[in-house]
Amino acid sequence: MYDLLVVGAGPYGLSIASHAAAAGLNVRVFGRPMASWRDNMPRGMFLKSEPWASNLSDPEARWRLDVYCAGRGVAARHGEPIPLDMFAEYGLWFARNAAPPVDERMVTRVAPRAGGFEATTADGEVLRGRTVALAVGVLPFVEIPAALRGLSPDQVSHSSHHADLDRFRGRDVTVIGGGQAALETAALLADLDSRVRVLVRADQLFWNDVPPPWQRPWWQSVRSPHSGLGPGWRNWFYSERPGLYRRLAEPTRARIAATALGPAGAWWVRERVEAGVEVLLDREVTAARATVDGVRLDMAGAGGRTATLETEHVIAATGFRATRDRLGLLADELRSTLVTAADGAPEVGRDFESSYPGLFLAGLITAAGFGPAMRFVHGAGFTAGTLVRGVRRRLRSGPAGWGIPAGRRESAAPDPVRS
Repeated sequence: MYDLLVVGAGPYGLSIASHAAAAGLNVRVFGRPMASWRDNMPRGMFLKSEPWASNLSDPEARWRLDVYCAGRGVAARHGEPIPLDMFAEYGLWFARNAAPPVDERMVTRVAPRAGGFEATTADGEVLRGRTVALAVGVLPFVEIPAALRGLSPDQVSHSSHHADLDRFRGRDVTVIGGGQAALETAALLADLDSRVRVLVRADQLFWNDVPPPWQRPWWQSVRSPHSGLGPGWRNWFYSERPGLYRRLAEPTRARIAATALGPAGAWWVRERVEAGVEVLLDREVTAARATVDGVRLDMAGAGGRTATLETEHVIAATGFRATRDRLGLLADELRSTLVTAADGAPEVGRDFESSYPGLFLAGLITAAGFGPAMRFVHGAGFTAGTLVRGVRRRLRSGPAGWGIPAGRRESAAPDPVRS
């Protein structure tokens, strides 16, 4: 029986596996490394986060993105975006050097068993672990507006469904959304000579500013410090102190999770959008139906204004909604026991342990508990170290510990490993 089964081999799963192996745990990690970055993001996209805020995490911080880039003769500079394909290659390099060997099979089911869990792989093998860390990324949580859900994939897709956009070359495409995924997808479509437009619910687009220089007068740094989520004290708190963020009252956390870092485009894509993309503001799709040539969209705007639009394909760049019910690989008897927060996401304790003892969660699904940093690679460092300490604590409690109620785990004595 393994000490820890890590389900998922993206930035969070690989980082957790690296910390777990360094801690001496008998760990097995499953999944195709960096799969969503390699298979679900079109060529030509760039990483929105700063290079220095995009490291996967190993305990000694040896396997950083800047080290990888330097080894290939590329400088990872502040204020210069990194191509996503280079970041995906970096993740594969990290997996080869900083994590235990990855079992590239997919886990299709995780079920509770006496003293731990069973994980079933796609080819039917069953493995047992005392603890499990789910680091399943964002793909299980794809959100498509209700008005579009009845249409076929030939007519509607999500922005995360495309490894490339060549199939849309020269076609009429409508992108829904006002964030980076929508705006960069639209810019790439314009590069393919597609007839592309963006529908945005808001009455304006928002753009991130060019980041301030890394070296600047001390008083500017004090007034607006750099952080993994952008400059400013608010972003610094979200990105650098997720443990303190979790101590905020749940209504406050829910409000911040829903509103912080709202839809906005990166400064470096703005010129491309403004030069080649039609932007229709204050438009919300209320209904959609298939036509001979594609899709007809009914839209509503301010003051009761309505309009219709015909297009060959719709790409919904409408984000993700991480809820307990979308954790389909969890057996029903396990998933149904998880206590949820107001937004439907499972609650997690101080060490990322869910209300079911021994089941740990990582990544986007923990954003309601630990803040906006969990929506980005930057959150992997805090998560990996903290989660593995929680796993060690859970393992030390022994088989009897699997009966401790969730509410009592919060008041456990401090872990001496942390000091």
